[in-house]
Amino acid sequence: MTENNKTCAVIGAGVSGLGAAIRMRNKGYQVTVFEANSFPGGKCSSESQDGYRFDMGPSVFTMPQYVDELFELSGKNPRDHFNYVQLDPVYQYFFEDGSTLDAYHGKEKFAEQIAAKTKDKVADIIKYLDKTETIYKLTDEVFLKNSLHRLKNFFTWPVAKGILNFGKIGAFDTMAGANQKAFKDSRLVQIFNRYATYNGSSPYLSPATLNVIAHVEIVKGAFYPKGGMVSITASLAQLAKDIGVQINFSTPVKEILIENKKVTGIKTDKGIQHFDIVISNMDVYNSYKKLMPSVKRPAKTLDQPKSSSGIIFYWGIKKEFKELGLHNILFSENYEEEFNTLFARKTIYHDPTIYVNITSKHTPEDAPPGCENWFSFINVPNNQGQDWDMFITEARENMIQKINRVLKTDIRPLIETEMVFDPRVIENRTSSAFGAIYGNSSNNKFAAFLRHANFSKDIKNLYFCGGSVHPGPSIPLCLLSAKITTDLIK
Repeated sequence: MTENNKTCAVIGAGVSGLGAAIRMRNKGYQVTVFEANSFPGGKCSSESQDGYRFDMGPSVFTMPQYVDELFELSGKNPRDHFNYVQLDPVYQYFFEDGSTLDAYHGKEKFAEQIAAKTKDKVADIIKYLDKTETIYKLTDEVFLKNSLHRLKNFFTWPVAKGILNFGKIGAFDTMAGANQKAFKDSRLVQIFNRYATYNGSSPYLSPATLNVIAHVEIVKGAFYPKGGMVSITASLAQLAKDIGVQINFSTPVKEILIENKKVTGIKTDKGIQHFDIVISNMDVYNSYKKLMPSVKRPAKTLDQPKSSSGIIFYWGIKKEFKELGLHNILFSENYEEEFNTLFARKTIYHDPTIYVNITSKHTPEDAPPGCENWFSFINVPNNQGQDWDMFITEARENMIQKINRVLKTDIRPLIETEMVFDPRVIENRTSSAFGAIYGNSSNNKFAAFLRHANFSKDIKNLYFCGGSVHPGPSIPLCLLSAKITTDLIK
């Protein structure tokens, strides 16, 4: 690390903000992170109640190499600070007809296990996964590792190759359309359609390009960080401190200071501080609205339709369910109507698909002996002023009834502690505009090109990172966002 005596402010200690801070420190900058909360991580945080610990936000972990890379960049062995195990199976799926399917790691193993229980053949499933791998290879360099907003990046062979093969990435079909053509069994279609929810979109509207997520999770693998998802945040925050980054908690930024179209610093309740570079990890919509209200906002970009949000019940359950794993999905019977309800009618569906994450399966101390910590999540529309208190009451009853019906149990008397998040709480806690967890939705074929750039085209030395800008949401994409952003800074 060569010191350069220049200074950088990072607004927000989310995963991407921490990644950007670590990278800027390794460039020799004096880096200060300003975090409104009293804890790091943004959405990737943790809470405990009545002997139960819960990861509050992201719960699926892929591409761990992007976390490891930050330790290696800082001259440290990642295994001394952060560890994880590969999952197999990755998911357990439950359907209203009483059937179950397990999603195993690896192309052949996944195909063999699924074919044994569905109408589809091993060869057809492998052919589909080969297609998702092709999409991955064609889009990785184009969309995930480079800025789409620098003309020179389009004059490299990997990017040119991706553009020349644009027709092969599924951009002109929907996820649901492609999956219905690929499979005979409606359950398998539903499993692959589900990946649209990873960025808060509808498989009936978003491009088949997003089927690439299946390759990442099934073939490349999903992992469990030892100690839960919060260990990602904790280890990166500690790494940042170890290499000299200053993190100021409970210090919300009030304004980004700009003179003559150039950043000069930031303002907090403690006063004005001058910086050479400012990187905002705050949701880009709120970065403009709250921190730069006098700056002309890029309305066409910021006013794109927003992603879905969620209602989450964090339940302490006084029983162990042997049939459940770490990641569990209880599917809606009418998936298309569920998404239509979310995105067209902006309300909640009476038969929601439920995701249940139980970290005590891998970290027993997350729950008292004989108990489990359930992160119980349903997709809901973002906040447009709906009656969320009523929705929470309805959602709780619908979810309990569905869980009881599918698992043939009664969880109502087993719930001994409960916390609830809804879009209002999510927005207040994470500054996500409208409580939209994933920023803009991907409900059109050009969504990847409509995300905000990782830099300001009008204000010098102002940059953006995180799930609301390029390349998008999820922990690996947020870490890649940090890399793209800091690579733009010479």
